[in-house]
Amino acid sequence: MKGQFRPLFDGSTLAGWRAVPRVYGNWNPGGPAVTDLMAQYGVETPPDPDAHPAIWEVEDGAIVGRQAKLGYGGYLLSEEAFGDFELALEMRPDWPADTGVMVRRQRDSWEGFQILVDHRPSGGIGGFYGNGLAGFSAVPFAVDAVLDNQGRPVGLRADDPETSAEPVTPDKIARLSYAAKVEDFLAIWRWGDWNELRIGCVGGALPVITTWVNGLRIAEVDTAALQSPGYDPAAVAALLGERGHIAFEVHDHDSHFGEARWGREAACRWRNIRIREG
Repeated sequence: MKGQFRPLFDGSTLAGWRAVPRVYGNWNPGGPAVTDLMAQYGVETPPDPDAHPAIWEVEDGAIVGRQAKLGYGGYLLSEEAFGDFELALEMRPDWPADTGVMVRRQRDSWEGFQILVDHRPSGGIGGFYGNGLAGFSAVPFAVDAVLDNQGRPVGLRADDPETSAEPVTPDKIARLSYAAKVEDFLAIWRWGDWNELRIGCVGGALPVITTWVNGLRIAEVDTAALQSPGYDPAAVAALLGERGHIAFEVHDHDSHFGEARWGREAACRWRNIRIREG
């Protein structure tokens, strides 16, 4: 990637960013509404999300996202759109906090590629999800919390597939062109501290997206070659185009995970956000 990094966050204001509510769209381009599918499977989400967007503030030089009303989420969207780029930032999510970074995000609808920072039970960190892109899940591993003798989370461990609420299946790993081992990730993750996330997004409308955490390559997905039920690369390319926005996420609750997805007082934090374009 050529060029120098430039900041996307001035460290003191949300200039260049805007908050939007967590409103679902279609499951895939031209497909059914996500909320209709959720209703079919008995998964309830909070009503009227437009009325309760997440709260985004700047605290101690970091962007902080929280649920404004218990159970409701939202996004913080960049005003600027980007093509090919490398994004670098530091992140510090609470436990549990289901957050992430979206790339090639549409300005006025929820579609885009999400880099997962699911710092919660059965969560993936550094893998990928397709918002409005047939909900593909491409993840190398999942994590859970190490608990002390009083039941308080004190670190991360590998998720147990026998008890997992959202196990990593072989097909989720197979969608990746590179997948790190969970043991290597756990060795570099800094619990309760800042961790660096880097994201490479290169290749036009169907990019290859690569993630690194604290210098360790975590995962890579070729969105042109990705195979997942309902995922149509041509339709995705036509919808997203070659440029899109960056967004941070505060997840909402649902009847499946509830407060295991986002804790009552949880927050996600982002700082030193910078980008260089190809």
